[in-house]
Amino acid sequence: MGSLTGKVAVVTGASRGIGKGTAIALGEQGCTVYVTGRTAGAGGRSVDETARLVKEAGGEGRPVQVDHGDDDQIAALFERVRDEAGHIDLLVNNVYKVPNPPAWAGGFWDHPIQIWDDQVGIGLRAHYVASWHAAPLLFETAGRGDRAAILNVSSPGGQSYHFSSSYGAGKAGLDRLTKDMAVELKPKGVATVVLYPGVVSTEFITDSAAQTGMDLSKAQTPLFVGRAAAALLGADDLMARSGSIQWVEDLAEEFDLLDEHGTRPPGYPRRGES
Repeated sequence: MGSLTGKVAVVTGASRGIGKGTAIALGEQGCTVYVTGRTAGAGGRSVDETARLVKEAGGEGRPVQVDHGDDDQIAALFERVRDEAGHIDLLVNNVYKVPNPPAWAGGFWDHPIQIWDDQVGIGLRAHYVASWHAAPLLFETAGRGDRAAILNVSSPGGQSYHFSSSYGAGKAGLDRLTKDMAVELKPKGVATVVLYPGVVSTEFITDSAAQTGMDLSKAQTPLFVGRAAAALLGADDLMARSGSIQWVEDLAEEFDLLDEHGTRPPGYPRRGES
């Protein structure tokens, strides 16, 4: 695994959940991490709190309040990164908007049309917009012969039914976007990969467990997923993986990763597995 010390990373949607875990894991590797999200201020579940934890882990956290449903705010984020850092080494597209109310069951006709904009607009379009703005800054890095990469956080919902048809469309679209971006970015020396976590004990999932009956006893933690993301982004053969889907449990085995409790959660059941 290559070193990420001193690398500049942007992690979107990092006030909580997988984004927060990834930002902290990159902090463990010594990165400067721009942490984005809608919630700022003191207390938990905010970009400021995540930035504090990044620093505590060994990196430098820079909180930026961003609504990724607003293109102008995304543009301002990357203008700030250009002014302060001049380049980006790593972009982690993680931001996602959970519909309110969440779509746990029912057909697409039962859900408000807004659910599409929540799950595809934020979970897919916002990643495209962020990547568009980040590309010139990634090219600055790759042009020097240094590691430059985009990691898109997706889910097995891109391959099989999870939650709702709009959820699946967004995740499948993100998987395809990544694969095609890898083709276009290869001549520029920028790798692009998809990360597939399993069941993750994010704040939202934990808060909802009683309602859904979901068993979280064997769930991956956000930091465990983040450590898999950091290991992938530091892999010596990262460019050879460009365009591929990388499963968290496979990365955990490959790089001997543990969560903050010193354990390795079991893998996520895939198609044909029970």
